[in-house]
Amino acid sequence: MFETVPLTTQSKRRVVFVVGSGRSGTSTMAGALQALGMHVPQPEVRADETNPKGFAESKWVVDLHHELLQRCHVQVSDSRPSAWYETGKASASGITRARLTEWLGPQFKEAVGEEPAIDELVIKDPRLAWFLGLWKSAALRCDAQASYVTMLRHVTEVVGSKKRYYAPGQTGSAFSEVQRTAAWVNMMLHTERATRSGRRAFVRYDDLLTDWTVPVFRLGQELDLEAVKGASANTIRAVHQFIDPDLKRVETTWDDVQVPARLRELAEETWTGLSKLAEPGGDTPDVHALLDEVREAYVAFYDEAEAVAQSSVIAARRQGQEQGREQALAERPPHPSAFTVRAKRRIRRTLGK
Repeated sequence: MFETVPLTTQSKRRVVFVVGSGRSGTSTMAGALQALGMHVPQPEVRADETNPKGFAESKWVVDLHHELLQRCHVQVSDSRPSAWYETGKASASGITRARLTEWLGPQFKEAVGEEPAIDELVIKDPRLAWFLGLWKSAALRCDAQASYVTMLRHVTEVVGSKKRYYAPGQTGSAFSEVQRTAAWVNMMLHTERATRSGRRAFVRYDDLLTDWTVPVFRLGQELDLEAVKGASANTIRAVHQFIDPDLKRVETTWDDVQVPARLRELAEETWTGLSKLAEPGGDTPDVHALLDEVREAYVAFYDEAEAVAQSSVIAARRQGQEQGREQALAERPPHPSAFTVRAKRRIRRTLGK
């Protein structure tokens, strides 16, 4: 078992958690930090057509989050404010915390021979925000300072990108434009609240693609990341080759996303507040208070919508139960007829059995 050590002010260990909604540039940010010399624990999730330059995601991390979300009955993009309570209960598990700490500790390595030390890690996954408390606890136990980079991309572009790459050509999907917009609001507002107690930075996706050096070197100073502050010409060149403005392949607007007016207002208020955090010196108590108000308004909006939709929820639950009974009956072996039973008895008597 990995033995934890007390956190010291001299520790050089850093863990940067790249968070935010999926399709908001988290892979681009994590990949840039990796190119500058920060370590993404191996093996990684393989690149595919949705992210041809790679995800910069550790497979172990993705598998863990997938397991925990299934256990909590929470979706990756979940619009329920109560979902945070469910994942919070999972994060409080002592067994899960010990399991994560035992994995995280060995990812840091001392210099051996010509192999450099690994003092700075990048952990990224769209599911990560659901379990920030769990990861912060593990980082502390591993004598590492946790910090957060939240990627910001306008909700309409996030929804458009998910629609294009996650469910192309589908209509009437369970993940509708309304659900995805609401899930973005829920995710971003609670992620902002959960990261206030630590070092953090907010980066707009457009700013990263326009000139990555400005936001990345600024967060390197703010989060005290040696790989960024001491970047060499070779690593800087590698990031220039990695970040391509053409990565932004979806530019959806509200004209393309049909949602209720009140949800649109909440989404715009969320975007306005978060954008202020991305400005130099913009992470202020006034902005926190503004986002708190928006979060409370979203919870009230969701509760109201849920109350109105109770009839639909009950009908769907009954339909699901009925389908379950019908499936169970269909899979049950056929009951033998009385004639078949008598025939079997005669055969057994004839054979003397």
